[in-house]
Amino acid sequence: MNENITIRNEKLKDKIIKGLESRNMTGYYAENAEEAKKIALSLIPEKSSVTMGGCMSAIEIGLVDALKAGDYDFIDRNEYEDRRAAMLKAYDADVFLASANAMTEDGVLVNIDGNSNRVSAIAYGPKKVIFIVSMNKVCDDVDGAMKRARNVAAPINAQRFNLNTPCSKTGSCMDCKTPDTICCQFMITRYSKHKDRIHVILVGEPLGF
Repeated sequence: MNENITIRNEKLKDKIIKGLESRNMTGYYAENAEEAKKIALSLIPEKSSVTMGGCMSAIEIGLVDALKAGDYDFIDRNEYEDRRAAMLKAYDADVFLASANAMTEDGVLVNIDGNSNRVSAIAYGPKKVIFIVSMNKVCDDVDGAMKRARNVAAPINAQRFNLNTPCSKTGSCMDCKTPDTICCQFMITRYSKHKDRIHVILVGEPLGF
């Protein structure tokens, strides 16, 4: 990794973790994917029911494979014929895995969702929510985080799912209202009402979108 990026992450992580603590959330820092996976597994007791939305970061660090191979009840919506039924199980799960489309230096998490199953589970339902957030998603403030979510994460996801949206063609947000839009719900998580529910693992390596 670029030395300047490493220095930036080391100096910024403490500020972010302190910001999360002020918001009744718990923050951790992992230099790489393997360390992030170890931290995540330490937060998930065996026998727990675990599920997620479209969290590419959890896949990239090897967490999903570890959960499937371990003594956990991992609810994989892709293995259900009734996908909606699988997604509804998230609200009663012990642990929900998520990432953020962007976050601020003082610990505010920003997410955009199409079906809204992901943001609704983050807001309420699962007993514990574990975010895996690469440091490349950290922005100065909420405005910057919203711009990143709309102009970086959303177009990439629209392209990934081969959706017919303007951003999938232009690469940037066109504030569309097309049937394929994935920008249906905008969620800003600024505080956790319940202590020990939201845990955020910051990762020094680039992950997700």
